[in-house]
Amino acid sequence: MEVAPSILTADFARLGETLEEAVEAGINWMHLDVMDGNWVVNKTITFGPALIRSIRNRLGPDAFIDCHLMITNAEETWSQYVDAGVDLVIAHIEAVDDAAALIANLHAADCQAGLVLNPDTPAEAILPYLPELDLVLVMSVVPGKGGQSFMPEVEDKVRAFRAAIDSQIADGGRPTKLMIDGGIKDHNSAQVADWGIDVAVVGSGLINDRGTIAENLAAINRALAQ
Repeated sequence: MEVAPSILTADFARLGETLEEAVEAGINWMHLDVMDGNWVVNKTITFGPALIRSIRNRLGPDAFIDCHLMITNAEETWSQYVDAGVDLVIAHIEAVDDAAALIANLHAADCQAGLVLNPDTPAEAILPYLPELDLVLVMSVVPGKGGQSFMPEVEDKVRAFRAAIDSQIADGGRPTKLMIDGGIKDHNSAQVADWGIDVAVVGSGLINDRGTIAENLAAINRALAQ
C-alpha cells in the first residue's frame, strides 16, 4: 500500500521543505486538499491553483500530484488545476451534476480522473463510472469536519469497490486505484491495507511535531509488515 501525505497539517511557511522531506523519505505521491469555503461543512478555505503550481515547480515533473476538490464548481474550474500541473483530479460525486462529462474532459486534457464519496454515500453512486475512472477515493471521515476519528464502518464500501475493481481488471479493464482518506495512522494502516486499499492518504499521522516524516513513514511500514 502506498502512502500519500496530505499537506493540510504542514506549516505552510516551510511547505517546500516539508514536501522535499517527504520525497527524501521515499514518498512520491502528494495529496492536495482544495476547499472553497463553501462546500465543506466547516466552510474552510485552503488553497487553489496558484499554490499547486508552486508545488509542481518545486518538486518537478517526477512527483505524482493529485488534487481532491471539495468545492462546488469542479465542473467549471477543473482545467485550472490541470494547468497548474496536477496528474489527477478527484471530484466529489455529491458535488457534480455530470460526472461522465467531467471524466471525459479530464481524459481529453491528458489528466487522470477520480471520484470521491462521503462516508454516508453508497458505493452505487460511483460504481457506474468505474470503468472510466483512474481512482476511487473513499472518505473515512466527513470532509471539513475537524476532530474526527477514523470510521471503520466504511469497510463494506471499500471491499465492494475492491471486488468490482478486481473483476474489472480480470476482464481486461482499467486498473482503477482505490484510495482512502481520513484518520489513517500507523495503528490502522494494516487494517485498511487488508481491505484492499492501494493508496492511503495520511495527514497528521505523517506530518506532525512528534517525529520526522521518515520516522512516521517507517512506523506505518512496520505496521504494514506485521
